[in-house]
Amino acid sequence: MGNQEEQALKEAKRAEKRAAAEAEQLAKEQERKKACLAREQAIEEAQKEGKARQSEKRAAEESEQLAREQARREAYLAREKATAEDQKVKKLKGQKQSPE
Repeated sequence: MGNQEEQALKEAKRAEKRAAAEAEQLAKEQERKKACLAREQAIEEAQKEGKARQSEKRAAEESEQLAREQARREAYLAREKATAEDQKVKKLKGQKQSPE
């Protein structure tokens, strides 16, 4: 075998090694991208779930607040009605006593 043939064989082996290294590097890069995408998707999903929980909590709080406000209004109206009834009764008692 001549020097040129040995040189060509060495060059072919180097090219083969380089191609294998490039293929390995490409596979590693694709795996990194895939892992990064999976992390981003997990983060987005967690954020969506957090927003959904927060929205549900806010809706429940608003519902409770509306119920409390309604109860306060009803209690206020009941007090006003009772006060008006008391005043009406006192007025009627006063009218009954004064004509005598």
